[in-house]
Amino acid sequence: MAGSEAGGTPEAWLSLIGLGEDGLEGLSPAARGLLGAARLVVGGRRHLALAEPLIHGETLAWASPLTATIPRLLERRGEPVAVLASGDPFLFGVGATLRRHLPAAEMRCLPQPSSIALAAARLGWAQQECALIALGGRPLASLRPLLQPGRRVLALSAGAETPGQVAQALVEWGFGPSRMALLEALGGPHERVRHTTARDFALDGIQALNLVAVEVAAEPGARILPCAPGLPEAWFEHDGQITKREVRALTLASLRPRADERLWDIGCGCGSVAVEWLLAEPSTQALAVERRGERAAAAARNAAALGVPRLEVRTGEAREALAEAPAPDAVFLGGGVHDPALIEACYAALPAGGRLVANSVTLESEQAIQAAWQRYGGTLTRLSVERAEPLGRLHAYRPAMPILQWAVEKDGL
Repeated sequence: MAGSEAGGTPEAWLSLIGLGEDGLEGLSPAARGLLGAARLVVGGRRHLALAEPLIHGETLAWASPLTATIPRLLERRGEPVAVLASGDPFLFGVGATLRRHLPAAEMRCLPQPSSIALAAARLGWAQQECALIALGGRPLASLRPLLQPGRRVLALSAGAETPGQVAQALVEWGFGPSRMALLEALGGPHERVRHTTARDFALDGIQALNLVAVEVAAEPGARILPCAPGLPEAWFEHDGQITKREVRALTLASLRPRADERLWDIGCGCGSVAVEWLLAEPSTQALAVERRGERAAAAARNAAALGVPRLEVRTGEAREALAEAPAPDAVFLGGGVHDPALIEACYAALPAGGRLVANSVTLESEQAIQAAWQRYGGTLTRLSVERAEPLGRLHAYRPAMPILQWAVEKDGL
């Protein structure tokens, strides 16, 4: 490219063209011109078939996985290339994938209305007030954290089976009264919109290209995931070794989850802290390490049941399990706190601004925490929780084991 060779701004050689279900009829003159002038046109087989009358160059269908095609596309860098996508390529589309390999200046994007936009228009919903999710390649449990009574959810389906699976899951999770709209082939000649409830879902003949809209309604007693940490212990599968909800809420406050950050939860037990870290923000990641296999398995099941199946669980001793693990932004030490070498390794793995929180219940681990506090600074807090429980025919406060919590933020020195 002349621009980049001269040290200036590179020219846009890749045209990212959105196609709707109306095919070529919806394309602007500019999009038609770029498509016709392209020496290479890349897209799904359906898109290539729709655009065939305007294509004069070579064609290339996306491979599986899609990223396998990127090197062949980049070989044509500097030539006029068109990439076809559905609707708006930067809304759950190929645009983000291409952007990881190309600067924005080398691309021009000509979007069409997305299926999300068309669905909102058909239903009269304000897009900015809706929760959005794409279920293709994502576990259905990922829908769970979005289910707040009164919320409207727009979910891009993975295929014809997705709407029925969504309805069944809503019923199982206690959201059977939720109203559902099934929107198929939006913007094309075969567009169809049908309405039902999750409990009464019996729609058939569903087209593969569809979107599910949900107006969330909960049954009495449904487990609605709160917007703050501190889930009841009964919501987790555990063997009694679980961070109590009050202590867990304070632990999450000290860990301070932020967008795109990764947690190491060491000695995770049933995974309650890692699960609530992931629930705090959909872009977060977490790696949970547990020495006992049965607890590690329970942590994975808890993550799936509570809507954060992206939790990675490793079984084994911490230092071996963490070998070659992606670096953390925060670390929670719920186990192994008595090991000064592990504390040192976790602190060293953190970037500047990273947070480490350790909870201790034994004298040995308290000694290790106090030594780390003297070395690295931070805060020490004694936590004590007492709950009213039956005592014969009366009630009394029964204390849980007191916790010493050390929280520190790594400085940039």
